[in-house]
Amino acid sequence: MKTDAPHFLVVAGEASGDLHGAKLVQALLELYPQAQFTGMGGTRMQNAGVNILFGIERMGAVGLVEILADFGHYFGVYRALMKEIASRKYTAVILIDYPTLNLRLAKQGRRYDCPVYYFISPQVWAWRRGRIKDIRESVKKMFVILPFEEEMYREEGVDAEFLGHPFIDMVHPTRTREESLEEYCLDPGKKIVGLLPGSRLNEVNSLLDEMLLAAEKIRKELSTCQFLLPIADSIDPDIIQQKLGSNPLDIKVVKGEAYDVMNTCDSLIIASGSATLEAGIIGCPMVIIYKLNQLTYWLALILINTPYYGLVNIVAREGVAPELIQSEANAENIAAESLKILQNDEHCKEVRDRLLRVRENLGNPGVMKSVAASMAESLSKITSHEKISV
Repeated sequence: MKTDAPHFLVVAGEASGDLHGAKLVQALLELYPQAQFTGMGGTRMQNAGVNILFGIERMGAVGLVEILADFGHYFGVYRALMKEIASRKYTAVILIDYPTLNLRLAKQGRRYDCPVYYFISPQVWAWRRGRIKDIRESVKKMFVILPFEEEMYREEGVDAEFLGHPFIDMVHPTRTREESLEEYCLDPGKKIVGLLPGSRLNEVNSLLDEMLLAAEKIRKELSTCQFLLPIADSIDPDIIQQKLGSNPLDIKVVKGEAYDVMNTCDSLIIASGSATLEAGIIGCPMVIIYKLNQLTYWLALILINTPYYGLVNIVAREGVAPELIQSEANAENIAAESLKILQNDEHCKEVRDRLLRVRENLGNPGVMKSVAASMAESLSKITSHEKISV
């Protein structure tokens, strides 16, 4: 196997995978300037130098009904990528998250003796742990982004390595807190609460109204409290404005700038998801809320085996932030948990200290360079010690 000018098949299926894939490709190009990259991704991977066979625009369906409605496209992508691997023209396959498709492609890699590197593990610790057997048999090396995953995989005989979470390199405010206070026209002597209802429309529809009611209750207890609401790029600002109506609480609406908002606030009311870990890295205390379709929630109770929903708590392995799920995610509870933070400076400092420990556990900067270097080392060993047809 020649690795001076390798040809990688890189597969990502969502926007986050496209972002991570682009950064990984850039890091690999520093090691292999003549390398070629082909695969599935978005504009970021394309701009990084990947020859895109399939875009991700139609790959983000959530739910069985949505997937079945476009099943022909999904199956066509799967068949085409299977043929790419079967062509034996690739030095290695790099799979990024997206386990529904990528775990199947990993099996194809094993079938045709093409080494498979997997970046961002499926959440087998939460559900479908039986997939570890398939991973052990088909993945050459798993690059995990949560610190506890490495030991879990190694106990199951999987070559896994934790080299840090990519958020460590990504999550940085663009301004100081003082600069943001001036930018948002906020009083530094008054408490500030951020409202982050999520980046999906269904999250905004199910959570924002309750957040606004909670904000009203907080204002009654803290008459000088100020509020910030960053709007994700994926959300139409008009939808937010309609929900705010006349905006009696004078909530400052910001387009994007989530990291600057997190860095400015004393506390957040935030939708469960990756944003909770981003807030944890910045060090802002938070109350995590979420609501699911009732049937989906009951299925989750049966299938998912984890004591926490918020990613920051999962990483911390403790409830560093209170979680309010389903019926508990009501305005009264949200306000009460928020006031515990806002009205107790000692408690707020304790939470910030615990979040600092979470950040320290996520590794050091330069994550993608470390992952690329480890992949290169693995390929070098294959070149020296294994005969693999590609």
